[in-house]
Amino acid sequence: MNAIEVIILNFEEVRRRSVKVWESIPEASLDWKPDQNALSIKEMVRHVLESEHYYHLALLNKGSLAAYESPYEKRAFTTVADELAFAQSYRKQFLQTVMSFSEEDLSKVEIDRSDVGYVRTLGDMLMRIAYHESVHAGQLLDYMRTAGIERPKVWD
Repeated sequence: MNAIEVIILNFEEVRRRSVKVWESIPEASLDWKPDQNALSIKEMVRHVLESEHYYHLALLNKGSLAAYESPYEKRAFTTVADELAFAQSYRKQFLQTVMSFSEEDLSKVEIDRSDVGYVRTLGDMLMRIAYHESVHAGQLLDYMRTAGIERPKVWD
């Protein structure tokens, strides 16, 4: 297995576990949030999916985007299944882009996000993207504990 294949495996495992969490949340709880300043459960699911799309475009741009029009912005959140179905084509494109990189690209290509405080190699950026989703999966597990929602077993 080469580095790109390991990165793809990591993205797939992170998403598999996120979906396991997301699909275990009762629809009646999707608007729940721990306080008024927090994202709701459905807003967090949307944030993860939308962020991956933004990150994909940033990878192609080799940095932050001057302007970003989200395909999610005007779309109502109905169900987790509907969100995942909508995100499927964007996810496929993202993974295809990652698969198109060479191992050399991981250390040679720089992603300039100096507008938010960093410039990183492609390999570092790909790890950050996966970590972002993982952090939010952990947050949702905490939300579920706080709200008294049964949590799925993600360490299978």
